[in-house]
Amino acid sequence: MASATVAKSKVYLETTIVSYLVSAPSADLIQAAHQQATRNWWAGRNRFELFISRAVVTEAGRGNPEAATRRLEALQGIPNLEFGRAVAALAKRLMQSGTLPPKARLDAAHVAVAAVNGMDYLLTWNLRHLANAALRGKIEGVCRDAGTIPPIICTPEELMEPKS
Repeated sequence: MASATVAKSKVYLETTIVSYLVSAPSADLIQAAHQQATRNWWAGRNRFELFISRAVVTEAGRGNPEAATRRLEALQGIPNLEFGRAVAALAKRLMQSGTLPPKARLDAAHVAVAAVNGMDYLLTWNLRHLANAALRGKIEGVCRDAGTIPPIICTPEELMEPKS
């Protein structure tokens, strides 16, 4: 009897994930915990199908040249999702609805590209505009109103395999 293959969940990696992954250990306890949780999640990343977008590549390439090189190297081989009219329209809708503030244009793009491309999860440490309990429902509502199934927006801690 042939065994059925189980499809891997599709995860869109927002830029903060790769930033925490490759950054030098922080003296800040919360940031250090986020870095460790990210590294732990990354070690088991093969359970998922990973994706990024040109917005992630653009953000990852900014700042300190050495850090940018480490971020971009970590992203090597991860497929880039397409930006098209549907992504632009959903990102615009997220902004015009007031769900995300004007300074969160790239965050709207991350949500839109993940939703339009059928991602199961959007993985992030952006607790201000994305993995934020006060905003998640609003973001999901805008996506659904646009006829798109929203990804589950979560942190690496929330997407860990339970320990037995």
